[in-house]
Amino acid sequence: MKQVLIEMYGTPWEVARCAEVADVGAPGPDEVVFDVLAFPINPADMWFCKGSYRLKPPLPATPGAECVGRVTAVGASVHHVKKGDLVINLQRENWTQRRRVKGDDAIPLPPGIDLKQAAMVRINPPTAQLLLSDFVDLKAGDWVIQNVANSAVGRLLIVLAKQRRLHTVNVVRRAELAGELKALGADLVIVDGDDLAARVAAVTDNAVIRLGVEAIGGAATGRLVECVGTDGTVVHYGSMSGEDPPGSGAATSSIAASGSPASCWGAGWPSAARKRSARSTPISPARCWPARCMRRSTPYIRSTGSRTRWRTPTRAGATARYWSAPTGKFEWEI
Repeated sequence: MKQVLIEMYGTPWEVARCAEVADVGAPGPDEVVFDVLAFPINPADMWFCKGSYRLKPPLPATPGAECVGRVTAVGASVHHVKKGDLVINLQRENWTQRRRVKGDDAIPLPPGIDLKQAAMVRINPPTAQLLLSDFVDLKAGDWVIQNVANSAVGRLLIVLAKQRRLHTVNVVRRAELAGELKALGADLVIVDGDDLAARVAAVTDNAVIRLGVEAIGGAATGRLVECVGTDGTVVHYGSMSGEDPPGSGAATSSIAASGSPASCWGAGWPSAARKRSARSTPISPARCWPARCMRRSTPYIRSTGSRTRWRTPTRAGATARYWSAPTGKFEWEI
């Protein structure tokens, strides 16, 4: 059977090759065998090939965080799926022709589902859902701002936020995306830029933005932080620019996510990781910086990993915590 292999890290299309490998064989009593019908190419798969992802299995290795397949055989003790069923796989290494996995890792899907959509069910939808539910207790009428709003996670977040009667500010790079995103339910679509915070304040009538969702890194992280109100939270779940948040140093040198960067996310993962983080790295109360103090001082962003501090201005003196999906911790306080 055919399988994608990487034998060294580097540029994905240079190091990945299609190889002939031995068939997976018949399933064991608690296993399922399925033919892979489709798999997406996630940013995390690219970083995996480059060697910059948080997971580095022994080489040669096979990329592929997601897939959809059709069951060809099941073990005697597997009863929740049968031959012919469509399934997604909770394990990785899915850029291959056939998989044999534990029955618990094969999740059945309804017949007739679009295969391209099914191949992307495991990562992006739960990521968007958890971003809206796991970090801030949002109520109807609250404001959320996100960059990479045109990504799969971004579009899903718009739809889910609309269903919860949340307002969204959606930061993009191209103004022509506004129509598409508003058709999904976006309240506001705004092009990124150095004066982002001022423009966001103007179009929202200085609304307090409680949650920021950030997946670019670098200077874009700071621009989003400036838009979030006092005691707001900024969730950093990926670095599409390839840059760490400014001043992060060693604390986020292992950035790999969502997930997508999103590939770091699975159902319940952020909650569990946050509980672990709370036990291992206590978070001190965020310091409040009233707007009137901003004329004299600016708040710190502090990396809880390196204890390094650096200053960053924020609109209305935001105090925020960053959740870093790559490391599974609250990385910053502002």
